[in-house]
Amino acid sequence: MNAPSAASGYHAHDTVRMGIPIISAAESDMADMTLKDGLQAMDIADYLRRNPAFLKDFPDLAMRLEVPREHGPAASLASYQLDVLRGKNRALERRLADLIGIASTNEQLVIQVHSLTMGLLRADNLLDSLRSVVAGITEDFETELVRLVLFGAHPELPETPWLRIESDGIDALPAFAEFYERKEPMIGRLASEKLVYLFGEQADSVQSAALMRMGRYGMLAVGSHDPNRFHPGMGSMFLKLIGESVSGAVERYAGQG
Repeated sequence: MNAPSAASGYHAHDTVRMGIPIISAAESDMADMTLKDGLQAMDIADYLRRNPAFLKDFPDLAMRLEVPREHGPAASLASYQLDVLRGKNRALERRLADLIGIASTNEQLVIQVHSLTMGLLRADNLLDSLRSVVAGITEDFETELVRLVLFGAHPELPETPWLRIESDGIDALPAFAEFYERKEPMIGRLASEKLVYLFGEQADSVQSAALMRMGRYGMLAVGSHDPNRFHPGMGSMFLKLIGESVSGAVERYAGQG
């Protein structure tokens, strides 16, 4: 007798055709498993892990399987998988929304840093440079709590609430020594001693702050009444760029009086 052909309507999942028992590869493997002594649930689970396509040969079994939910009644495998895919899709959508939000924030920060840098380039003396920094940050960060600490002797600069002159440099400020040595912005809640030095009578109203080093020329501080405006988990790259831009502007007029 000739072997059954595709034209005769033979299918691999048929159990009997033309009087000849037909056993699929998956069924053959399963039959072998029944010969094992003490077949356990873990054996079946391991087999299914090694043969993820097993249910393709038994679609009716796939529809009848029930997978328990964390809450509520059991669900079919297809329904369970659909719920899993929907959950993953929602997670991806949330992640995409987060990334779009971060990109939008970073774009705005790039514009603000660029605007600050252009203002510094237009200034033609140290005082105008410092005023440009304070005005730009006051507008961009929407806060009046901007303070500059300038090291060295600068008799040409007038007294103003937003500027402190320290002729002896960082040596006169032991409370800031560790920060200055670290060369990284300090973000979040500042110690009371630092707040009082930087913001004076307004120290109690500062709930969070960002402190930047201006190279070897001083420090720049920005305070906020919002405790969540500046926090340790936020990125510091743009703050470092601001500090470097201001440092470069001050360096242009170093030694001029």
